[in-house]
Amino acid sequence: MAHVVVVGGGNAGFSAAHAAAARGRDVVLLERGLPDEAGGNSYYTAGAFRIAHQGLDDVAGMLDPDPRLAETVLAPYPEEQFVRDLREVTGGRADRGLSAALAAESGPALHWLHGLGLRFRLMYERQSYPDEHGRHVFFGGLAVGSTGGGKGLIEQHTRAAAAAGVDVRYGYRCGDLLIDNGHVRGVHWTGPDGTAGVTEAESVVLAAGGFEANPQWRREHLGAGWERALVRGTPLNTGDMLRAALAAGAARGGDWSSCHAVAWDANAAASGDRELTNRLTRQSYPLGIVVNVDGRRFLDEGADFRNYTYAKYGGEILRQPRGLAFQIFDAGIRPMLRTEEYDAPGTSVVIAQSIDELAAALETPELARTVEEFNAGIDESVPFQASVKDGRASRAEPPKSNWALPIRTPPFYAFPVTCGITFTFGGLRADEHGRVLTGSGSALAGLFVCGEMLGGLFSGNYPGGTGLTAGAVFGRRAGTLA
Repeated sequence: MAHVVVVGGGNAGFSAAHAAAARGRDVVLLERGLPDEAGGNSYYTAGAFRIAHQGLDDVAGMLDPDPRLAETVLAPYPEEQFVRDLREVTGGRADRGLSAALAAESGPALHWLHGLGLRFRLMYERQSYPDEHGRHVFFGGLAVGSTGGGKGLIEQHTRAAAAAGVDVRYGYRCGDLLIDNGHVRGVHWTGPDGTAGVTEAESVVLAAGGFEANPQWRREHLGAGWERALVRGTPLNTGDMLRAALAAGAARGGDWSSCHAVAWDANAAASGDRELTNRLTRQSYPLGIVVNVDGRRFLDEGADFRNYTYAKYGGEILRQPRGLAFQIFDAGIRPMLRTEEYDAPGTSVVIAQSIDELAAALETPELARTVEEFNAGIDESVPFQASVKDGRASRAEPPKSNWALPIRTPPFYAFPVTCGITFTFGGLRADEHGRVLTGSGSALAGLFVCGEMLGGLFSGNYPGGTGLTAGAVFGRRAGTLA
């Protein structure tokens, strides 16, 4: 019998396994995917980690060498700001205890992972703009990412687990929990060869993701239309272990009616692409305008830094006719777009020499009027500054609050986008150490939770880079007790 069994081989599950193994526990990690489909949603991410820090000197020790560091401006991001951002983007619904623990241990958790051999870097190409002195200025409280993105993150976790003696088993689809006198003592599974079995353990840590890849559950919990969303990451997160935990007496936690969803290439596959991974997102929208199939704008592209709006704007797109929208840019804006996303192989784009030609190609009858009204509403006396909320607004309807650049220089570009769901916010109720709670508030003995299965941190929206950090923090906490 193992001391600890971890269900799920993403960033959170591996973090739990590392922490348990460091205590001398015999750890078995059961991953539903085979080796060429493993890693959960973590594999598909850009690898961003939001952490509290005191500036560049505070994080430099865990970063890969980079000559750009000498010309980098990284403002401090204190714990208080991290908690404030969490509460603001969730409308005050983020659990206070979980939020405080996340912010306090965000930096230490990354330093801990770095000590296990995981590598990190500053995400220059995604999170910085040059200032007037040519320095790299980071914005929106997010700078650090895993070297190699999500692919690199899972590769490095896997090596660290092997070095620690964690028994990682691939192709195991877990089901019911084994309960003995009110104590969780293991998990039933179906193996890669179709045989059924059970792995017994003193404790079980659930890190198997949400239900975003289950169309029926999406429609039931998120609402009509959500069954049409494309799945940004793994197709394996279908809610199996949520169902099993609830059946064992766990209480629901967090907001089961909302999720993380982004602007995603409209011609992408139904679930994630393991080669392109995160490159199918389209997240330079704050620099341009976004219109629906009628050619009308429907959101404030510059309401805040991309880091604080992107996870809710996928849902806004889904609510538009046909669940489709177009990000519009002109030749002057085009060079500022994220190269890794907008120049990725197979990127869907329509290019035209005039707005009328673009409108005809897109069949968006109101596009010319929308662009004209948007351009006329811009206060061009306000200087454009990409790395701060510059207040350069357009008085169009709806207004654009920042970064309003006119759409007037040909050629013009339209990137078709739809809704790509990343993960669901509803999960299990737990305390700050990942101990799963029942409806009465008591701990369900032997059961822990971390990663996307932990409910309570997010609701309606999400600060960029928080998910991987939460997986590391609460995975480490669960593995320390399991």
